[in-house]
Amino acid sequence: MKAIVTGSLGNIGKPLAEELVQKGHTVMVISSKPEKQKDIEALGATAAIGSLEDVDFLVSTFTDADAVFAMVPPDFTEPDQVEYYRRIGSNYAQAIQESGVKRLVHLSSTGAHLDNGTGFILGSHHTESILNELSDIAITHLRPTYFYANLYSFVDMIKGLGFIGANYGGDDRIAMVHPRDIAAAAAQEIETPVTGKKVRYVGSDEHTANEAAHILGIAIGKPDLKWATFTNEQMQDGLEKKGMPTHIAANFVEMGASIHSGALLQDYDLHKPIAMGKVKLEDFAKEFAAAF
Repeated sequence: MKAIVTGSLGNIGKPLAEELVQKGHTVMVISSKPEKQKDIEALGATAAIGSLEDVDFLVSTFTDADAVFAMVPPDFTEPDQVEYYRRIGSNYAQAIQESGVKRLVHLSSTGAHLDNGTGFILGSHHTESILNELSDIAITHLRPTYFYANLYSFVDMIKGLGFIGANYGGDDRIAMVHPRDIAAAAAQEIETPVTGKKVRYVGSDEHTANEAAHILGIAIGKPDLKWATFTNEQMQDGLEKKGMPTHIAANFVEMGASIHSGALLQDYDLHKPIAMGKVKLEDFAKEFAAAF
């Protein structure tokens, strides 16, 4: 089949494109950066250089495709993150409708079932709603859990203060995922005939925050590493003091609060993955230690 991959050669897009090419599919990777064309072609894929803001570009790229993997790339320069998600989601919906694509795999997020209190994730909630308005198309909303890569943001804190801290921690349960496991799930969904709309959660491992800190600590030679829980106010203040704009910090605080309260995993717990991904936290801890 002919599959379109958005997200350029990012942590999900690259392994997804590689797997689809290896399985004999014709793959086109969308990137906004012309310099990525050579790397995309080196994978055996075709590059489509353009912007997700350009609906005409999306229509022409999607035309004759059998399936599209659609994600909204992070862009923290956008003043209103939720509106940014709405805009790109609407662009996807229009392009899908006009191009006649019949299979869509959309990268959403755990917590997208909630219509408030999740920070940035609210954007995924609205994008799902926009795409669900489409008719005559099979849609899978992939809802990955907490990205392992989020843990890299704690490196400076560990080095400077000797512990991990956020407005979630301690015995709070965190379901986590590696991008390679997301890519594997996306490839599987692209190849699986589906009718209507479905949600699929994707996770690799589950631990409490303290357990996660211990596993990471062992990998970096700090087996007593702890994960402290801050108040929302302390978290907001700390992020702002690091130079983060107030509105961006507020989104992180709100998202963290939903982890601490357990709200983020309510629907996940009702519809857990049939099988968890291959990359466990102990595996990622080796990547973390190398970066540390």
